[in-house]
Amino acid sequence: MTATDHPLLQGELRLAGRLDERFFDLLAALSLTCSLQKAARAAGYSYKGAWLVLDAAAALANEPLVDSATGGAGGGGSRLTPAGSALLTAWRELQGRHRAFLRAQEAWLATRPELHQLLKTTAMKTTARNQFSGHISAVRPGPSTWQVRLALPGGDPEISASLTAEAAEELAVSVGQQALALVKASEVVLVSDFAGYRLSARNQLAGTVARIERGVVSSLVGLTLPGGTTVTASVTNDAVDGLALTVGQPATACFKAYAVMLAVRG
Repeated sequence: MTATDHPLLQGELRLAGRLDERFFDLLAALSLTCSLQKAARAAGYSYKGAWLVLDAAAALANEPLVDSATGGAGGGGSRLTPAGSALLTAWRELQGRHRAFLRAQEAWLATRPELHQLLKTTAMKTTARNQFSGHISAVRPGPSTWQVRLALPGGDPEISASLTAEAAEELAVSVGQQALALVKASEVVLVSDFAGYRLSARNQLAGTVARIERGVVSSLVGLTLPGGTTVTASVTNDAVDGLALTVGQPATACFKAYAVMLAVRG
């Protein structure tokens, strides 16, 4: 995440009190892959869970959002119905309006310098695109380097960090402490096939490609872990093409423990 991804004001957008960003990630992935199985993995759902949430949404909308066909001459697959496509389009428009609303409120807040400064002290901004929030589950001190593990909510794999003994003592790291693990997107390597090899990187997080934002030279690839956490990697466009990365494809985000910066409240 970039610094601008963490404004002073944040708010969650939901439709009908239940349809959130994760649900619309499912619809977006489905529109790209035409496969509910791939779309479910990309949005962090089980296959059954995806069907349940789509059925619940269809009940709210009073008409099907997804049309599924079995295999045959025309092939099988799942596709958004016109109602599903319209709902996804409306969500994207609402997201833009929602962001504009929050920006307007933050502009108003900026006219209240005493309150703005007070709230700014509670918001951390950083250029590290990946910010994992959790609690320290294990600490292993060493003569020069300490190994620290951060447990993430939702049952996702833990994050391992290597700190110098001096840094660990200054932070006073301890089991149960709330912390943030910060990882630059450029430090994340994506692996789609290990070909029988094992990597030395301590952090290897298996998930599903949820989005690919292609730039002029490089792309940002978002990987959704089974518990819903997203890991973002910055890779060259040549690498994206070489791996033939597509939404819904399984992949593993790998990064070394020393690439993790740990942050705790002072």
